[in-house]
Amino acid sequence: MAPAAHAAPSRCPRMYVVAIPGTWETSREDPRKGMLARVTNGLPSGVRTDYVDYPATALPWEGEVYGRSKQQAVDTARAMISTMAQRCVATRLALLGYSQGADAAGDLAAEIGTGFGAVSPVRVDAVGLVADPRRSPTDILIGPPVAGAGAEGPRIGGFGLLTPRVRTFCAVGDLYCSTPTDDFATRIAGFFARISAPDPARVGSYQQDAQSILGDVMAAGGIPRLQSQFTAAANDERARELRRFLKSSVHQRYPFYVVDNSGATATSWLHGWLSDVARR
Repeated sequence: MAPAAHAAPSRCPRMYVVAIPGTWETSREDPRKGMLARVTNGLPSGVRTDYVDYPATALPWEGEVYGRSKQQAVDTARAMISTMAQRCVATRLALLGYSQGADAAGDLAAEIGTGFGAVSPVRVDAVGLVADPRRSPTDILIGPPVAGAGAEGPRIGGFGLLTPRVRTFCAVGDLYCSTPTDDFATRIAGFFARISAPDPARVGSYQQDAQSILGDVMAAGGIPRLQSQFTAAANDERARELRRFLKSSVHQRYPFYVVDNSGATATSWLHGWLSDVARR
C-alpha cells in the first residue's frame, strides 16, 4: 500500500527535480560534479534537486554493461519521483538527464507520458534532455537544427502527453544524439547496447524497435544496403569518424554551446527555463 501523503507543506518542495548524470560522471564522493550541476545550481527557493547515483558505465569491463547501468538509473529515478509524489501531493516534478542520463530520463518520461508511469503525466512540468541517444527528429530541439536522430534510434511512441513539456539539446556534430537515419550500422550497434541487459518486461518494446530498424533498412534498399555498411572500407571510415568525434570533445561542450540569439548556452538556457517553470 502506498504511504499516505500527509507531509506538512513546509517539508514539501514546490518543485522536485530528479537529475541523472552522464556516463562516467557519477562519483562516489559527489555525483553533482557532472554537467547538470550548471543547470541545477541556483534554482529558485522552493526547488529541491536530487541526483541519481547509478553505475554510469558503458563498457563490460567496468562492472556493468550499458543496458544494465541505464536500467538502474531508470529504476532509481522512478522510485525517487514516485516517493516524492506520494508524500507531497502538491509538489510538481521535473526530470533532467545528460548523455546516458538523458537516455534514462527520456525513457522514464516516455513511460510516464504514455500512461505507464508511476506518476500521472500532469505531475511532471518539465523534462530537459542533453545529448539524448534516443533523440527523435520530432522532439522539441533548442538550438541549431541537427541531422538524423539519436544513435539508438527514436523512442517508439515518443513522449505522449509530456511531449509539449520536453526540451532536448543536441550539438551539431554530436554523434550520440545526431546520427544519420540511414546509418544502420550505428543504429544496430546502439540497439544491442540498449538490450545488453534485457528487461523481460520490455520485450514488446525491443521487438518494436527491431521492426522499426528492419523496416527502414528494407525501405532504403534492403540487405545489400546494410551489407554495404559493414565492408572493410565502411568500417575504416566509421572508425575515422568516431576518432574525429571523440577528439572534438563536442559531446562535453554543452556549457559553451550557444542555442539562441541571446547567447544562452544549452546549460544556461535549461537553467533559465527550469527556473521559469518553477516560479509559475
